Amino acid sequence: MLYSVNIILLNKVWSHALIQIYWKVPVINCPNCGSQKLIEDLEKGEEVCGRCGLVVNNSLLDHGPEWRAFTPSEKMDKRRTGLGYSYTLYDKGLYTQFRADKDARGKELDNSTRIKMTRLKNFDNRSKMDENQKRNLSIAMSELDRMSVSLHIPNNVKERAAFFYRKALKLDLLRGRSIEGFVAASLYASCRYCSIPRPLEQISDASPREHQEIARTYRLMLRELNIKMPVDDPFKFVPSIASKLNLTHKTERYAIDILREADDQHGLMGKDPRGLAAAALYKACLENKERRIQKDIAEAAGTTEVTLRNRLKGIEKLLDN
Repeated sequence: MLYSVNIILLNKVWSHALIQIYWKVPVINCPNCGSQKLIEDLEKGEEVCGRCGLVVNNSLLDHGPEWRAFTPSEKMDKRRTGLGYSYTLYDKGLYTQFRADKDARGKELDNSTRIKMTRLKNFDNRSKMDENQKRNLSIAMSELDRMSVSLHIPNNVKERAAFFYRKALKLDLLRGRSIEGFVAASLYASCRYCSIPRPLEQISDASPREHQEIARTYRLMLRELNIKMPVDDPFKFVPSIASKLNLTHKTERYAIDILREADDQHGLMGKDPRGLAAAALYKACLENKERRIQKDIAEAAGTTEVTLRNRLKGIEKLLDN
């Protein structure tokens, strides 16, 4: 038992020394023996010298919770935090909540206090929707949640879309324009920014606004917000197109090898990435004897048969050289 206690104390000493070295914290010596082996006892709120046992400081604060938990499930059940700071919530998660029937200790309130707290709760709820900006964000974030679920958008992309929308709202770009159009354009801009393969046609299908309006709003956001979008490469479109056509992994990998070889010869610059991915998959299907017609591949890639044939000629010319 004494041996285990000494190991715990030694670990605390080493961790304290490493923290001091890393963060460049001024080293405190024991005033009695000059030792630097100071041990923090958070249960008693004391800092004790490990050599002579002198209490150097008796006013340490424990910043942890006041309750104890012995299992991970108990620790999760006793947490008191909310959802956290998030751009996808209209108030960013910093909201006020009134309990109109009980106090902080869980006791029932009397009638006069309960009526008073109910009135305060109603006033608080009304004040949240008084400003036009908050009311706009409440509608927009609900629409963003709906579209994100429909399109299977990750949380990081959703956060980025909410950030773009808030910037557009702050610059007063929504005056005279629809909220749904800006939500769809923000979501498409976020997908492009995070390299998530979601075409504009797919986002337009999930939005109640027209395709032309969303495209026009997207161009407006790029110009006014000064967003620099990364250039799409055809490699990221190959898996989605191959899954729509039910192609094997062998054909998919062969198409990526074709694109990689063409990229080494600098033959992919300035071309439509979806057309290049469709052409590489069509050539891979021919090589692996998986029969797929050009019309089906072009529809799965969201391009035309003419574009597919033109890109196919270019790839074959590069590979023959």
